[in-house]
Amino acid sequence: MRILERFSGSVASTTAALELPAPANLSRRAFLQGVGGLAVGVCIGPALSACKPASAPSGGGSATAATVFEPNAFVRITPDNRVIIVAKHLEMGQGTYTGLATLAAEELDADWDQVSVEGAPADAKRYGNAQTGGSQGTGGSNAMASSHEQMRRAGAAARAMLVSAAAQEWKVPVGSLTVSKGVVSHAESGRKATFGELAEAAGKQAVPETLVLKDPKDFKLIGQQKLGRKDSSGKTDGSAMFTQDMKLPDMLVAVVAYAPSFGGKLKSVDAAKARAITGVVDVVQFDGGTGYRGGVAVLAKNTWVARQGRDALVTEWDDSAALKLGSTELMAQYRTLLDKPGAVAKHEGDAVAVLAKAGKVVQAEYEFPHLAHAAMEPMNCLVQIRDQDCEIWNGEQFQTVDQANVAKLLGLKPEQVTIHQLYAGGSFGRRANPKSDYVLEAVSLAKAARAQGHKVPVKLVWMREDDMRAGYFRPMFLHRVRAALDKDGGILAWEQRVIGESIIKGTPFEPFMIKDGVDHTSVEGCFEHYAAANVHIDLHSPETGVPVQWWRSVGHTHTAFAKESMIDELAAQAGVDPFEFRRKAMADHPRHRAVLELAAEKAGWGTPLKPGEGKARRGRGIAVQESFSSIVAEVVEVTITDGKLRVDRVVCAVDCGLAINPDVVRAQMEGGIGFALSAALHNAITLDKGAVQETNFHTYTPLRINEMPVIEVHIVASPEPPTGVGEPGVPPLAPALANAIYAATGQRIRKLPLVKQLKA
Repeated sequence: MRILERFSGSVASTTAALELPAPANLSRRAFLQGVGGLAVGVCIGPALSACKPASAPSGGGSATAATVFEPNAFVRITPDNRVIIVAKHLEMGQGTYTGLATLAAEELDADWDQVSVEGAPADAKRYGNAQTGGSQGTGGSNAMASSHEQMRRAGAAARAMLVSAAAQEWKVPVGSLTVSKGVVSHAESGRKATFGELAEAAGKQAVPETLVLKDPKDFKLIGQQKLGRKDSSGKTDGSAMFTQDMKLPDMLVAVVAYAPSFGGKLKSVDAAKARAITGVVDVVQFDGGTGYRGGVAVLAKNTWVARQGRDALVTEWDDSAALKLGSTELMAQYRTLLDKPGAVAKHEGDAVAVLAKAGKVVQAEYEFPHLAHAAMEPMNCLVQIRDQDCEIWNGEQFQTVDQANVAKLLGLKPEQVTIHQLYAGGSFGRRANPKSDYVLEAVSLAKAARAQGHKVPVKLVWMREDDMRAGYFRPMFLHRVRAALDKDGGILAWEQRVIGESIIKGTPFEPFMIKDGVDHTSVEGCFEHYAAANVHIDLHSPETGVPVQWWRSVGHTHTAFAKESMIDELAAQAGVDPFEFRRKAMADHPRHRAVLELAAEKAGWGTPLKPGEGKARRGRGIAVQESFSSIVAEVVEVTITDGKLRVDRVVCAVDCGLAINPDVVRAQMEGGIGFALSAALHNAITLDKGAVQETNFHTYTPLRINEMPVIEVHIVASPEPPTGVGEPGVPPLAPALANAIYAATGQRIRKLPLVKQLKA
């Protein structure tokens, strides 16, 4: 992805809708990372004195605000020697808390065992993201890329103040002191003091104007192969707090009845049977707050009773304005656009003219279904509305946008909306909704309940079936690629038409994320890092009525498959090994080439696979993609017996710049590969007459443990700044798998999910 690619045009009208001031300019990558612009003071660089916390710590213990050392918004040290790192990014399983803590603790020279992490509240002035215009949020594999220097400086500033306090107390030069594992020492006198013992005195020191960060050769935590994750123990012993765990006095749980088709509206409801269930407190009709949803909810003492009550409602829906088409009909509409020019996303040379004269043109169409996010923890949100403020507990991914949207709905100022960041049981983009859909739904419900006399906290809980059928989806896409080779076997021309619904249109980000009719999230990664003199890519963005949103690795989920599948087809046309073809075609991109070569080397590319038993056929495929500024290549090995596919092995190479936590990098590559395998092998959201047919994990099947292949991850040692790892492991998997199937059977599969297309 081109980090420096910019969108022109003002963002004022968009941010005005959110009641946010607009930054002067924002990159495409910034908004793929999940948040809009807010031009506020962000705590970055040496100016950490402006980042003082606004209140006393909430981490427990008996320390008072006067004795807790809080040099900036990211570090707290208590007299009982606890080092608390405040994480502005959501921990949803990707290792963010561990990474942010590692960065600060490295420069602080803290004892890792004494370090804990807390989620930051919604406060863009202290916790804004400089790479997203200053707004607060998590997405786009951005946490380490945007925070690595900031968190190191926060730790270094705290360390300098602790050392200064010790030097002042002991009357020795600062340069004579050393720090190791949370202890400041003076070798000559033998004096030592823990961080906790120095906390109060350190709080009286001035924040340093200049900071010297460690040379990488002196790192003790960054890059360490095994460093215990800071969220593991709580998730193991049950103390970790997810939204579903949160309970407040007198809290009511709400479960909503949703229209069966997108765009349906509640016509009438008979709640008599629901009200008769013991534990049901009330039935509330409400406006969903986004214009998309709304309807009727059951309020009850617990989730089970609320669900029973919801299921007992007798509802009638007005579907006059609802979507009535199925997936087959929608794809047929897409196909009518294949021969019509679209909005031009990229044009170099004259691919259309060259292809018209080319001797042999390779053409293929690639189909992709809608996909659900299917996070393990379905959407939920706990809300307490009072006369002059609103308090929210949530696995919060989109603080600034959610805070502004909630404030607008309630007629409050954003600072009157407090959002507590809890753990989230996965997201894959779902909790970062530009319209704040489920958050506004929860607030609207609490508001309606309050109007009916229930001035208590309300927790909205989606059932798995609600999450699967009433949520937002990765759009359905159709690609057509036409390409030809020159006389030397290089790529002469490449033409690609992309058809799929925009995830940006209709959101507050449309004015500055869609340029000349092109939503670049739909075409990112289409044809990059390969050499061709003639390239033409255009886009159609039909509106279907299906609610769509970014999904783990966004546009790369489909563009990588189309690109890397066609590259394989061109290699076959040229009679060249697929690895060697790629290697030659990316000669001008040495980092990409190095990652490709590492994956091939570690996979034993070029050496024959061990033959399968009996009729089993085996194959090996390869693919490479850059996404979120990280480069990943994957080699997949498969065995196919009587039409049944087994993925045996995946070898992954990744260049993500500095690997802060190598074990987390490996875990994210492994998790991304498993996530991608689910989609590649099984997953599809299918519509029939506007209604989603899948309801739970028995019909939208996640990868089972017996399907998980052996995975090897190899990290390229790099001096470059850290880049993303949460998403980049996903895109290369499906094309490498399809290419492996071709190598084994000679069958080209161009439609996902793959298993449904595999011939016996």
